[in-house]
Amino acid sequence: MAGDADRPARFNLAARVLAARVEAGDGARVALRVEANGDVRLVTYAELLDETNRLANVLVALGVRRGDRVLVALPDGVAFVATFLATLQVGAVIAMANPELPEADHAAQLAYTHARVLVADAALVRRAASEIGAAKELLATLVVGESLATSVVENAPPPSSRTFSYEARVAAASPRFTIADTTVDDEAVWLATSGSTGRPRAAVHTHGSFGFCGDAYGVGVLGLHRDDVTLSVPKLYFGYATGMSLLFPLAVGASAVLFAERPTPERLFELAARHGATVLALVPTLIAKMLALATRTTTADDARGPLATVRVATSAGEALPAPLYARWKDTFGIELVEGLGSAELFHIHISNRLGDVRPGALGRVVPGYEARVVRDDGADAPDGEIGALWVRGGSAALRYEGDPQRSAATFRADGWVATSDKVRRADGVFHFEGRSDDMLKVGGIYVSPLEVENVLLQHPAVAECAVVAYEDEAGLVKPKAVVVCRDRGPDGASDEALFRELHAFARERLAAFKVPRRWEHLAALPRNDRGKLVRRELR
Repeated sequence: MAGDADRPARFNLAARVLAARVEAGDGARVALRVEANGDVRLVTYAELLDETNRLANVLVALGVRRGDRVLVALPDGVAFVATFLATLQVGAVIAMANPELPEADHAAQLAYTHARVLVADAALVRRAASEIGAAKELLATLVVGESLATSVVENAPPPSSRTFSYEARVAAASPRFTIADTTVDDEAVWLATSGSTGRPRAAVHTHGSFGFCGDAYGVGVLGLHRDDVTLSVPKLYFGYATGMSLLFPLAVGASAVLFAERPTPERLFELAARHGATVLALVPTLIAKMLALATRTTTADDARGPLATVRVATSAGEALPAPLYARWKDTFGIELVEGLGSAELFHIHISNRLGDVRPGALGRVVPGYEARVVRDDGADAPDGEIGALWVRGGSAALRYEGDPQRSAATFRADGWVATSDKVRRADGVFHFEGRSDDMLKVGGIYVSPLEVENVLLQHPAVAECAVVAYEDEAGLVKPKAVVVCRDRGPDGASDEALFRELHAFARERLAAFKVPRRWEHLAALPRNDRGKLVRRELR
């Protein structure tokens, strides 16, 4: 599906990544390696298809029709994958939510998606019972959790007939299902974006959108193949992992490691060693924690031990500082490939390549995509100048659901997607400078917070930092730095000495107008449920 001419008119994403695998003779291969409660469950492609078909029949019996939304709010596991694929098999549309969100957020998700069925774990259903019961458009809730689910169903709020045990209904359903005859242009997935308002907002994607990105990035850049084993830090509800731990490995007959709990460096090393992971999908925050653990517990000669089978690691979600990349390569000797993706284009569309990594840069456009750097006046920016990133390719979303004004500004009639990312280009290589609302304009000149942050991260006392704007007494925009220090507790007196030291350090390496005028010390930087830095809380 690398180009429009090669895209079949009739196309169902679930059929491509699952049913087609079984038909091709991969039924006995391991699709999922699921860790739960100390046990490991190896799920073959045939077993996954069996559960997915049964669940598709359950959804139809509950009243789900083509175009309806199904909301999944589950920890990573077989039920999540089966729900995602069964919804697509029916011709319905899947929306995904973090199961750990507060109850009010789940009520907002149900209202926003107009979901007809909710598939959630027993703990969430018990915690958000009143919010779920108030969702008038909801036909049914399927509760995952075996014996726990039975208790929830028996004590469900009125009308209790709308709450069912996932395991019981799936076990009783037929394992045969005729997949909906969808097209590449039919809606398939509502992918949540990291909007700045806190309200739900989703980019609406088609079946063809996800197939395109799997070919272009999963195979074309990472070279994913049937013997790969993927392991991801992000959870499946996050688009980065939807690709790396579900769609991309299944499309090539590979397998994915899934685990329900939050990731820690200890757990990642353990899982990589146990399952022979070959591809790691990481984020900079966990990369730093993995390095810190390796430094404390191993020697330079055996640091790679748990990662012995890994052939490549990816980094996305936020910018990867060049010093962090260098430490990773020096410690583990594994290539770390940074890329840039967005919910608007589903996955990564600009990336470094194996054998061609530019530390501190995003790399080049993924084959199959086009990219422009655009000035505020709409003209193309020359090399070296910061501008907005516009991208065109076969994985672009149709719209933001329920936001026609923002949709028109982002998804252009000529196919270009005007992203909120600010970049500069040099010799075909793109450098990320920040999000549009994160950029500072000091004295009429754009200042990239990442440029300043990368300088400050070179100081041995700085573990993490973020640069944001503030207005001085004259109402002029100036840079402010918020730092997290290594092995240092809050101490006002020592903070002042450190800030003077950091200011002098920055003055030696940056133009004067880029040097922070204010400094703040925090124990940790604020991050959202996807692990991304929330700069607005620091402004």
